[in-house]
Amino acid sequence: MKEYKPDNLIAGDFPLVTQSITIAAGQTLERGAVLGRISANGQYVLSQVKASDGSESPNVVLAQNIDTTDGESEATCYLSGQFNSAALTFGAGHTTGSAMHTLRQLNIYISESV
Repeated sequence: MKEYKPDNLIAGDFPLVTQSITIAAGQTLERGAVLGRISANGQYVLSQVKASDGSESPNVVLAQNIDTTDGESEATCYLSGQFNSAALTFGAGHTTGSAMHTLRQLNIYISESV
């Protein structure tokens, strides 16, 4: 029997909106990863500040663990909601502070859970 272990990703009652997206190949990501969209192909990767393909702008939160080492794959992401900063994974160069303003404009709110 698999034991349930809460991850405390969800931090409030703000409505959660989900959508299926395509995760680019070559990544192993955990629930709570902050992703950016590659403009050229519409696939998502862990958002990193120094990227220059559109994915440098964080815009969704991954809702499930995913491994795309063998090729791109579909996954569920959060388009809106309130999330615990300690449960989020940011790519190189991003921090809660640097991503908060951009995500807030997309109805993704970051807070510290009690």
